[in-house]
Amino acid sequence: MKLPSVQQCYDVIDGTWPPAKRQTLGPWTIRLDPSGSSRVSAATADEPLQTGDIGQAAAAMIAAKQRPLFMIRDQDAALDRDLDRLGYRIKDPVNIYAAPVAAIAVQRPPPVTTFQVWPPLAAQVEIWAAGGIKAGRLAIMDRAPAPKTTILGRSKDRPAGALFVGIAGDCAMVHALEIAGAFRRQGLARQMTVAAAFWAQGQGAQWLTLVATRANTGAHALYASLGMAVVGQYHYRILPEEDVDR
Repeated sequence: MKLPSVQQCYDVIDGTWPPAKRQTLGPWTIRLDPSGSSRVSAATADEPLQTGDIGQAAAAMIAAKQRPLFMIRDQDAALDRDLDRLGYRIKDPVNIYAAPVAAIAVQRPPPVTTFQVWPPLAAQVEIWAAGGIKAGRLAIMDRAPAPKTTILGRSKDRPAGALFVGIAGDCAMVHALEIAGAFRRQGLARQMTVAAAFWAQGQGAQWLTLVATRANTGAHALYASLGMAVVGQYHYRILPEEDVDR
């Protein structure tokens, strides 16, 4: 069975983690969002670029009080080189994972380990906040189109984990997987990911997808153990803070 293409996965990111505002400016899609989440704050090039186009996009982001940030996908090698020459730094290289939902939704988590919840409970909000996932990112979850849900993970009779999952097309994507510090490395993230796959299967999704920064070695080990495969990558280029006002 052929896995989703990297371009499909880019579209699923856009569809399940939407910015507060999206505008077209020449060859660019400009994403504007106060959350600080790179996925909803990065510009992407939709057409071949001309001299000065990068400056046009950067100016639009600065005018919106955002630091210029560009998402570099497989097709953006020339843009990557141009941004490098302009002094933009690499930020958060990530891998995109995918697997058939049916390959993960095999055995349900133990009873009272995971719960499907929408809207999120206060306990989930607290877990996310402790991991740096605060109001701005919760607003993204709220505006994301249905179908969507969250998974609450429990361990030792206590709330211990939270994730968000949404569907675009035939792909579900997991976002904001966070385990409370006292409950890490105990298998809960795996159980919650499996629970997300069962939910996605019930919604008719064919694929489970997610992204993880390459530095997150624990996440990569988990997703590989679930049989998920890397289908693509991307990274960001960000203007150094000291150069924003030049």
